[in-house]
Parts: sequence; structure tokens; C-alpha cells
Amino acid sequence: MSFALVDCKNFYVSCERLFRPELRGLPVVVLSNNDGCAVARSDEAKALGVKMGQPYFELRDLEQRHGLIACSSNFALYADLSGRVMRTLRTMAPRVEVYSIDEGFLDLRGMQGDFEQLGREMCARVLREVGIPVGVGIAQTKTLAKLANWGAKKWPATGGVVDLRDPARQRRLLALADVGEVWGIGRKISARLNSMGVTTALQLADYDKKTLRRLFNVNVERTIRELGGELCFALEDGPEPKQMIACTRSFGERKFTLQELQEAVAGYATRAGEKLRVQRQLCQALQVFVRSSPFDQRSQPYSRGICVPLACPSSDTRDLVAAALCGLEAIYKPGPAYAKAGVVLMNFVDPERYTPDLFAPPPRPGSERLMAVMDAINAKQGRGTIRPARLAVNQGFSMKREQLSPRFTTSWDELLRVNK
Repeated sequence: MSFALVDCKNFYVSCERLFRPELRGLPVVVLSNNDGCAVARSDEAKALGVKMGQPYFELRDLEQRHGLIACSSNFALYADLSGRVMRTLRTMAPRVEVYSIDEGFLDLRGMQGDFEQLGREMCARVLREVGIPVGVGIAQTKTLAKLANWGAKKWPATGGVVDLRDPARQRRLLALADVGEVWGIGRKISARLNSMGVTTALQLADYDKKTLRRLFNVNVERTIRELGGELCFALEDGPEPKQMIACTRSFGERKFTLQELQEAVAGYATRAGEKLRVQRQLCQALQVFVRSSPFDQRSQPYSRGICVPLACPSSDTRDLVAAALCGLEAIYKPGPAYAKAGVVLMNFVDPERYTPDLFAPPPRPGSERLMAVMDAINAKQGRGTIRPARLAVNQGFSMKREQLSPRFTTSWDELLRVNK
């Protein structure tokens, strides 16, 4: 059994550079929602000391002194190019698990030949057909493949491909990797391991498995077994259904009135309902929250949330919006400058696998058909074509994206123009 992990290099930055070649070789960062902080950095930006998650206002000086270029997040462009990368990879392996927008695990079982050469062919083909540079890590388990991909990115001499199936090579790389580089070992677990004297991936692989399971959890034990070449995490054909669905956003401008927050929360509940129906489940409760900015010294600090149970499990936008607005009215307080709000759906059940409450009100008649028609029209004509009356045509809650590049591949009006 062998896996390959294909990871796009500095994905958001690579997407920006694909249609803006003038950015190549320059320090570039891509910002989060509302241009808040750096979520992607070019190698040149990393060399300037830009840290992941660093607030944008701290980078202004680098723009002036070193020519740092900041780009707003262009999610439509990134999602389209991610799909193109994954479709290309599916032609090169029997099965592909899309792990994230810029990563995919490939099942190499049954494939013959030189896997390192196969990895180089993957790099070349994705670069040729999509224009995005990628790195490839190959190993017997997903955890080792992740670590191999880390080595491929860290050492340019590898050419972007590391085949870690050889046991001796595995131990050499494990000895060089910090324990925090291991897939599934987060900051808190890494700090606890460091206090126990476990600082490298090799020390983690050699540690007693039962002791770590007792001190942490079964997933940490499985991670250790995977570092030793034992398969514990299989390839998933599709993503597992989410246990919670959250739609939250910081506002581009501060909001003060209940009506403004109602429009925002209704929009978030509508979007969350669309996501819930995609995975064909119903929710039994939702949470609503609002908060002011913790960095705004001029406004009184305020943060509240409330959980609202639904009378019966539902994915109907009307039920979700009504529950969200009811919760909002309970936590709204006049005065604060609200910077963020959100809706979180939770307690999911399958429509065919729950027992209705005898004393609960019956579900809305025809709800499933109505939502299906609404989703189909919105998919064809554009999101928001059919929406709750609570939502205005232009809500005014668009993100602050002052350095947004065109959606080169998903909008006819923003196609790249080439002059002779």
C-alpha cells in the first residue's frame, strides 16, 4: 500500500501569480476576510519575516520599505483552480481524496514503476495543464506521506518530490522533523510532548504507544503507528458529513442597529441551510452569536451567544431564519459597535433515521420539494435569486476586499484580456 500527497505550493499566491505574472519573484501575501491578516505568503514574503496570520496593519511598513504586495482573497478563483488540479490528479491515480483546497491524497495501490518518477510527472503535468506548482510526498501511510511532502517543500534539492518508502530514509527524515510537523500533532499536543522530552518525529515514533494513548488519545497512538509504517488512516472516497456548519463573518463596517444584524444573521442562516441540504441532513438546534471587536478601544466590549432548539429537525431555510432571528433578539444589546455575527447549525440527524416527537408540531408540508426547487433555481441563476423576504437585494454586508484581483476563470466579465 502506498499513498502520494500532492500539495500546491503557496496555493493562494500561486493562483494570483498565474494570471498576474508581474507578481512573480516579488514578496506577496494573500489576506483573509475583510483584509484582516496574512493567510498565504510567497517565499519572498516569508524571507521578509511575514508570519502566518499576521495582521495586515503590521505589514504596512513592509509595503513601503520592501515592496510587499497584498492581495485580497479571491475565493472564486481559488476554488476553480483547485478543482482543475484535482481533476488532473484523478487522471493519474485510481482514487483521490481531496483533503483540502490545496491538498489531495492519491491511492497508488496496484500501480507499477518508479514512484519518484511518477511524482515528477505529476508535478510537471499539473504545472503544464493548470499552471500551479505542486510538491509530492510518497510513503506507505498518509502520515508518512504528509511528512515526505514537508521534506519535499523544505529542501529544494529534492525537486519537489520525496519517496519515503525506504525505512532507512524514513528514520533519517523523522530525525530531522520537529514533532510539530507531524500530521495531527497540534500546538498543544506538541508543547506537552516537548515537556516530556519528545522533540522530533523520530522520538515520537519510538515512544511507547500505550503510554501515549493513555496520556493523549487513540488518534495520537494511531499517528505513531503510521509513523512506523502501519496503516491506520484509510483513503476516504468523499468527505465525512460535517457535524456542525458555521456561517460567520466580520463586517466591513461596524453595525449598530438590530435591523442591520437581523439582515446579516438571516443571510448566514440562509447560507448555512444551503450547506446543510447539500449533505442531506436535518439540524435540531442552532447557535447565534454577536460580538464587538476586541481591538476597538472606543467601543464598549460585548460578546454574547445563544443556542436555539428547533421544534422539529429541519433544513428549511424558513425555520432556520426564524430560529436565528429569535435568538438574535434575545442577545442583542443597543450601544456596542458590532464587528462580527454568525450562525452555527448543530445536532444533525438523517431524515430517515430519527423518531419524530409525538407532541412536536408537524414539519412544514412540501418543505423538501420547495427547498429543492429554490436550490436548483439559485444554482442556475445565481445565489440569492430566490431568498427570504428579510434579505434585501443588496444587503451591504460584502467583505472589505480593497486589493481584489479579477475572477479570471469564473466570470465572463472578468476574463483576461490580451492586447496585440
